Amino acid sequence: MKKKKSYSWGYLFIIVPLILQLIFFYFPMFQGFFYSFTDWTGLTPDFNFIGFDNFKAILSDAKFTSAISFTVIFTVGVIVGEIVIGIFIARVLNNKFKGIGFFRTLYFFPAVLSTVTLGLIFRQIFSYGLTQIGQSFDIEFLKVNLLANEKTAIAAVLFVALWQGIAIPVVIFLAGLQSIPSQILEAGKIDGANKWQSFTHIELPFLLPSISMVFIMALKNGLTAFDLIYSLTGGGPSNKTTSIGLLVYNYAFKSNKFGYANALALVLFLIVMVISLVQIRISRRFEI
Repeated sequence: MKKKKSYSWGYLFIIVPLILQLIFFYFPMFQGFFYSFTDWTGLTPDFNFIGFDNFKAILSDAKFTSAISFTVIFTVGVIVGEIVIGIFIARVLNNKFKGIGFFRTLYFFPAVLSTVTLGLIFRQIFSYGLTQIGQSFDIEFLKVNLLANEKTAIAAVLFVALWQGIAIPVVIFLAGLQSIPSQILEAGKIDGANKWQSFTHIELPFLLPSISMVFIMALKNGLTAFDLIYSLTGGGPSNKTTSIGLLVYNYAFKSNKFGYANALALVLFLIVMVISLVQIRISRRFEI
């Protein structure tokens, strides 16, 4: 009789990442959940259990209200921008023309840059590059640093976020467009469908799963935005660009309110989870 091969060694490849996931993800997550009900400062091992006091304080926190307002505006801008601009660029790149390979590589370049590095680069561009252009060509609104102007800071941050964040959605939408059977597109042309009708009645329905995926990614990136904003504006001017993620950081590491910061992080987690579940349920109704 042939000996049965043992594949038990293969479980090692599963156990190691599971252990790492438990140690570095799930344990800190449950630990953070516990500390959200305490007044822990993060400086000493001592803390008091205070129940829902941290969550009650969130409701009257003016900084939280301001951070929520910016985060909502920023998230909506990222979602709409990545979906609309992403589909537009993907449709352009889905055509066949000379140098298409070069352009497909070029647009993806921002995605390989570190977000912090990108933030520091654009911080210098807004501070020195654009202001010099504004003074040289007498362009009034460019004479002042757009990141330091309360009226333009949010738009400037959103521009940088989309400049980098648009690459992955374009890949997803391009894959979605290329998965559409050519017979269906040809049938639409034979039936007399113009480009707009072909897009709305053929391409868009096929792109709904891709749109759903990009929506969730953009939602998560928008609601948890931290590194780009930290390196670009630090939350200024006058906390106009302070996101919830940055507010959690400020309370934890600048104000030494780790318990309260964990409560904020838990609220953010619940918001993302609820919106994602609702969005997934709705999108399934429209999928082909």
